Amino acid sequence: MEMNEKLFKALANQTRLDILQWLKDPEKEITSVSCETVRYMMTEKGGICVQDIVKNAGLAQSTVSKYLSDLQDCGLLESERHGKWTYYRRNEANVQALASLVATAL
Repeated sequence: MEMNEKLFKALANQTRLDILQWLKDPEKEITSVSCETVRYMMTEKGGICVQDIVKNAGLAQSTVSKYLSDLQDCGLLESERHGKWTYYRRNEANVQALASLVATAL
């Protein structure tokens, strides 16, 4: 499957779009943790813990993990492992490249 096709297929799912939105401004959007905790996770851990994304989504952990994996495979997310926990953040350079692609190609 071509990368653009894979990318747009991943973006065709509302929950995946929600995850990208939540990670754009996690202090505002991730409601399962306090703002202080979000600030700590973003600065010290490099992202938001999968478990907090799962709580925000209200879906099974396996479903959210698959969605995160799809977004990471497309280059829209980056992850970092700390012990048994994985933290996710947006890959802002690739999100901006996507915006440029849509602006010029469509």
